[in-house]
Amino acid sequence: MTHPLNDQLQHAVEAQHGGTATFVQAARVHEKQGGKTVWDGTVSVFDLRGSSSGAFRAYAWFYELSDGKPRFFSVLHSPNVLTPKDAVRSAIATETKPGK
Repeated sequence: MTHPLNDQLQHAVEAQHGGTATFVQAARVHEKQGGKTVWDGTVSVFDLRGSSSGAFRAYAWFYELSDGKPRFFSVLHSPNVLTPKDAVRSAIATETKPGK
């Protein structure tokens, strides 16, 4: 039986990257920058088949916005993103780029 949250994360992966995502595992990630926690939560790992990106794996998670709605993240496995922690770091770097 799958967890309803994993169903939402699976949908986010498939909607963003195409193909079919299959849940593999959940991994706890605690990421600090400058001595401060910037992420402490669970990242779901999905096998990915049939994505036009060619990626075979994706990492997905969410956090709750101040209005209570979820914000979903999905990052593809790549030479620079090999683990759930790498995926979180990649998303943080993208979010903190000037102009974002």
